[in-house]
Amino acid sequence: MQGNSCSSFIVKMSEPIRVLVTGAAGQIAYSLLFSIAKGDVFGKDQPVILLLLDITPMLTVLNGVVMELQDCALPLLRGNIPTDKLEVGFRDVDAAILVGSMPRKEGMERKDLLKANVAIFKSQGAALEKYAKKSVKVLVVGNPANTNCLIAAKSAPSIPKENFSCLTRLDHNRARSQVAIRCGVPATHVRNVIIWGNHSSTQYPDVHHCLVNMSGSDLACFDVVKDDAWLKGDFITTVQQRGAAVIKARKLSSAMSAAKAICDHMRDIWSGTPEGEFTSMGVFSSGNSYGVPDDLIYSFPVQIKDKTWKIVEGLAINDFSRTKMDATAAELIEERDTAVAFLGV
Repeated sequence: MQGNSCSSFIVKMSEPIRVLVTGAAGQIAYSLLFSIAKGDVFGKDQPVILLLLDITPMLTVLNGVVMELQDCALPLLRGNIPTDKLEVGFRDVDAAILVGSMPRKEGMERKDLLKANVAIFKSQGAALEKYAKKSVKVLVVGNPANTNCLIAAKSAPSIPKENFSCLTRLDHNRARSQVAIRCGVPATHVRNVIIWGNHSSTQYPDVHHCLVNMSGSDLACFDVVKDDAWLKGDFITTVQQRGAAVIKARKLSSAMSAAKAICDHMRDIWSGTPEGEFTSMGVFSSGNSYGVPDDLIYSFPVQIKDKTWKIVEGLAINDFSRTKMDATAAELIEERDTAVAFLGV
């Protein structure tokens, strides 16, 4: 009898999925990997094999991270594969979280940063094309995330464009939290904030469709806050500039909050968004109903079901919002055109 119950347990367990994290020796990954390995992202009954990719000089550090993951003795973690080789890291992956990128250094122009990252994400896109499963879900975190995501997708033509997204969930979480703090409620009582556009200081955090639960009733954010000047002024700039504020205070970029946002983003892709709620993520703009130009990775409000995102349609856009949505789109067009020029395509 014991043998039968053991074998039936084995049958019930899912096959491990292969999850790639790039920049795996870095500080975001250090906060991220434990959450993935213990089941917070892909499910409490979903075993995972972690493929951990970083540049050659970081391999010693990466081996230390692997030792720690082993020492956690996590039941869902079925393997760690540290590597500096694309053909190893991208092989047969089900999910790819592309965290590693060239960071902006002092005195570096934005176009120089773009040029360095275009080369990285072109090669990673080509590796996805060559080695990954065609069903792979790709999340680009490394900045400039929207344009890096676009280049990776263009470099992997046989993988569906809708399988690519970039991280604006951190901005979404920041916006949600700022409203919650202002209203004196938990962040879970705030839903349907929107991040439009680029993961940069031109992004537009929009609360015109946001609801705040006060004493059991969902009320419009503007009616609860009762401070239009703040919602159209300091609230927006606080969210837009939050990353820089963290760096100034901590002397390091956001890591814990970025890792939490990555987990939120991938969990929603895997498990879906709650009924009646939407989240924000950077996705292909082609065919959208909001007048955003085609062929950009632009952050929209989305709902997710069966691992497929859909842009939330029919939201009213006022003149204030339109101006800000257009401004961030203009920046993305400039980034895209610069990146494409570097690629020579």
